[in-house]
Amino acid sequence: MDIFQYTWEEQVKKDSPLARRMSPRSLEEFVGQKHLLGESKPLRRAIEGDLLPSMFFYGPPGTGKTALARIIASVTRSRFNRLNAVTAGVKDVRSVIENAKQDRSVTGRKTILFMDEIHRFNKAQQDALLPAVEDGLLYLIGATTENPYFSIISPLLSRSMLFRFESLEAEELKKIIKRALEDKERGFGKYSLRIQEDALEYLVQMAGGDARIAINTLEMAVLNSAFLENNDKINIDLQILQDLLMRKSLKYDRTGDYHYDIISAFIKSIRGSDPDAALYWLTRMLEAGEDPLFIARRLVISASEDIGNADPSALTLALSVLQAVQVIGLPEGRILLAQAVTYLAAAPKSNASYMALNKALETQKNTPDKRVPSHLRDTSYKGADLMGHGRGYLYPHDYTGHFVPQSYLPEGMEKTVFYEPGEQGTEKEITKRLRKWRALMGKGWE
Repeated sequence: MDIFQYTWEEQVKKDSPLARRMSPRSLEEFVGQKHLLGESKPLRRAIEGDLLPSMFFYGPPGTGKTALARIIASVTRSRFNRLNAVTAGVKDVRSVIENAKQDRSVTGRKTILFMDEIHRFNKAQQDALLPAVEDGLLYLIGATTENPYFSIISPLLSRSMLFRFESLEAEELKKIIKRALEDKERGFGKYSLRIQEDALEYLVQMAGGDARIAINTLEMAVLNSAFLENNDKINIDLQILQDLLMRKSLKYDRTGDYHYDIISAFIKSIRGSDPDAALYWLTRMLEAGEDPLFIARRLVISASEDIGNADPSALTLALSVLQAVQVIGLPEGRILLAQAVTYLAAAPKSNASYMALNKALETQKNTPDKRVPSHLRDTSYKGADLMGHGRGYLYPHDYTGHFVPQSYLPEGMEKTVFYEPGEQGTEKEITKRLRKWRALMGKGWE
């Protein structure tokens, strides 16, 4: 009987999902991650030589982390165990460790534990793995979509190698899709199928580097087309895929790696004076559901750190937008955020205040006990004058231009300079004033 004569429910019972059926069976079939699995790459050599250390596979979904673990399971001479951190617990880990001890003592064979979604394990659960990994009783392969430096305990990381998986390129996704269409054993190769070129391009674009999304969507398109057309020839066109993929799933996790990477790209675009790029990353965050107040707070920081006194009004605007977004919320708050983003990105830039702070902090660490000069000490209480406090202080407002040369730093630091304003925007005027005043104080700043 032709597979397309089954109902959808019967088809699910009869076969595994296409993505599972098309999972690569060997390194030769594996597509993508050439930086890890290309000829002579360390990870490939380790797999082929069955000399695997403890390691973490880190990267977006659908990039081959679990598929590679299955390949390792098929070629290794070690005992291979698989757990998923979503359903497993410390009891399961201890059972694997106990079996590993027995296997080591009886056969001398090592044990590999593949822990899928290991970021789901909390610190206590990860601690349960540590002694066995440290002693070499267990070789851990952990797969995670979240940055291990945020989600994995340091002792496990320090005893393991980290391999980053990248989103698949367009040509790699096309290769996987075409293989599924042509494979007669596991795919749809024995049926008369055709995917139009514009449909293929659309599918690749909407998959966003995720092979699982591409294959699952392809399977739905094939089966739905078969049921609708009710003939032996199946044609997958653009409309079918557009009906299935009404909206591309944005890669973003408000607590994970995409969160940090995208906000970093956002701030760096503002710092780099590119309002177009900054708006792109802004909309990426908003469309993915990021908290608008988080974005607004970052704008306030950027206004001070990256613009500073080159345009002091930038901080005022950023604070106003923060308050307004808090009151108005979304969707109208997007307009306010866009105004702040474009203003800050187009504003003159200076990090002089931020750099001055860092210099001052470093000096403070090295000179923590410097005494306040007598002429600067508090004179507001009875007896201060008898102690010499305030004696010799020159009140600037009594002098022309409201300035008089005198030292305001501890003894030995009189000529220290922290703040060095630039020549951008308002800071150009600040530079002129400070050069004149500092010259009178003998600081000789350039």
